[in-house]
Amino acid sequence: MKIHIATLAAVLTTVILVASCGSEPEPAPAPAPTAIPLAVSRTEPPPTHTPLPSPTPVPTMTPAPTATPVPTATPVPTHTPLPTPTPEPTATPVPAPTPPHTHTQPEADLPATEVVRMIAPSVVKIVTEIDTGRQAASPVGLGTGVIIDADGHVLTNNHVIEGIEDITVTLYDGSALDAEVIGRDRHTDLAVLRIPAEGLHPALLGDSSALLVGQDVIAIGHALGLRGAPTVSKGVVSALGRTIGAESGITLVDLIQTDASINMGNSGGPLVSVQAEVVGINTSILRLGYGIGFAVNINDAKMVADQLVESGAVRRGYMGVLFSDLTPAYITQLGLDRNTEGVLLTHVVPGSPSWDAGLRPGDVILSANGEPMPSTGELLKFLMMHPPGESMEVLALRGDEQFTTSFTLGERPTN
Repeated sequence: MKIHIATLAAVLTTVILVASCGSEPEPAPAPAPTAIPLAVSRTEPPPTHTPLPSPTPVPTMTPAPTATPVPTATPVPTHTPLPTPTPEPTATPVPAPTPPHTHTQPEADLPATEVVRMIAPSVVKIVTEIDTGRQAASPVGLGTGVIIDADGHVLTNNHVIEGIEDITVTLYDGSALDAEVIGRDRHTDLAVLRIPAEGLHPALLGDSSALLVGQDVIAIGHALGLRGAPTVSKGVVSALGRTIGAESGITLVDLIQTDASINMGNSGGPLVSVQAEVVGINTSILRLGYGIGFAVNINDAKMVADQLVESGAVRRGYMGVLFSDLTPAYITQLGLDRNTEGVLLTHVVPGSPSWDAGLRPGDVILSANGEPMPSTGELLKFLMMHPPGESMEVLALRGDEQFTTSFTLGERPTN
């Protein structure tokens, strides 16, 4: 009998030990590791659908906010159709509950999907062709444009259509139309086309002067000419007021810098705010930098587009000069201080307003009407803002002496 009691006690002891081992809480799973960013920071939201196991209640983790999209320079895959409220017809323009040019600016930021839904019907694909004399023309370029009014005017980049005769514009519903060039401006890399279509959905053009660095933006366009819906990418306004030298030899000023992905084929497409307003026209990328793109600010683009629609050209005040950026080589040649910023006059037309005011080749324009002129882009923009008939006061540098002169801007000769 004593043996049985001891055996029973041993069994009970074993059960107690097993039970106590089974009551040890399992460690909570570690949070998912955060991916190491390459160009822009990206934080993966923590999982919220599986509660952490614990013998005691564990506070529920708060889901990561989703109202404000995290900026990223990665383009949205183009094989996934853009979200639309209803299946789109193929024979007529895409209907919208409210045409984009009539809705008012939302009080709050819109989700990216809603922004894309509103702006996508205003974005067109541009295919350019050259007639080689063969049976079929040869496609030579792809680009993007944005419809700016109900009369069929499309704003795009000049480099998309420069020197091209045959231009085809494809609408969001797949309709392909021949386009004519209304006007183009090389100095701002902008052009306006017109297509023979009705029932269009013009984009709502915003105010780029209200942009802030760090503000969310969306780039949309037909990147790489891929079939189907346009490509969408998200990012932020990385900087404002940028000046760059374009491959065509011109200087572009007051550009918007963004990390929203801009690829070949995006040229001429809209850069859009989270209020579904066009704030820029995508125009250039920095080939040596990852995630660095540039857009012409929409305020300048509207001014150019209005003049192109009205007269086919941009009317600038006429000085009667040829000029160049003041490069380090010129600074050395002229013996100037290496920190000198200005525009070098390479030729002055005899009898022109500049000639009569005493300006000569080799002079360096430092400012105009009190505004610094550090590059040819600034001077060209000044002349666009000051048409013929307005006065211009120039602070110039000749050798090591500064002088001031004034004159009235003239009308550019037609010959």
